[in-house]
Amino acid sequence: MTDLSGPDGPGLRPPVTGAPYPGAPVTYVEAVAAGRALRVPRWGLADILIALVLALVVPTVVLGVVLSAGAARNGALVLMLSLTLPWLGFGLWPIVTTRLQGNGPTLDLGLSLRRSDVLWGIGGGAACFVLGTLVAAATERIFGSFDSAAGDALANTEGSRWVVWAFAACALVGAPLFEELCFRGLAFAAIAKATSARGLPAVPWATIGSALLFALVHMEPVRIPLLFTIGLVLSLLRARTGRIGASVIAHSLNNLVAVVGVLVSVVLT
Repeated sequence: MTDLSGPDGPGLRPPVTGAPYPGAPVTYVEAVAAGRALRVPRWGLADILIALVLALVVPTVVLGVVLSAGAARNGALVLMLSLTLPWLGFGLWPIVTTRLQGNGPTLDLGLSLRRSDVLWGIGGGAACFVLGTLVAAATERIFGSFDSAAGDALANTEGSRWVVWAFAACALVGAPLFEELCFRGLAFAAIAKATSARGLPAVPWATIGSALLFALVHMEPVRIPLLFTIGLVLSLLRARTGRIGASVIAHSLNNLVAVVGVLVSVVLT
């Protein structure tokens, strides 16, 4: 990793400005074009694996300990832990690794929101809803009706209103932000960087690869076609805008439909 300490000490070098790679976030490209001194990003595919371990393995271990301690009767606690613990990998690790091995999530991952991203996000949210509805209908014809794992878990809680509102906050704010930071941020950029270094078309590989990873990580086989479709729309937004702001908005709007359904059911009961 390039030393950022400056040229004053013995053996120390100033930051190195790295040339943008195909598929790099527009924030990184613009910073290079402006002549800013940047570190060459050292994070990569291995960091995707670390993020997934933190998001999947660590929560499984923690939940196992919690359940073994007799918390199974507290379905609300288990639900909230299952929703938020994965953010260690999805949200925390992309921020940490880009700060340690790069220039931070804003420049390296496109964690930025501009006015045009709002319109792209609204359009992407509509596309997710329409295409997702069509794919879900086709899937149901084959496998029958199905729900998300989070929806099933919520149905098994005590139904307290605070649990429902907390679930809504996670679905509308936490999950869209942190999952997009991981999949359209870290995964998209790492795949683009790795494939471009091998002379492969970076953007198509990153678009499809990050969408497929998004679908598989949920570990809900019946929903893979639906999740891949939604993930593909979100990845296309990242490819088009060069930032993850639009995909965060689209992801949140896509989740809004399910959240409204849950809230309505609570109000009516």
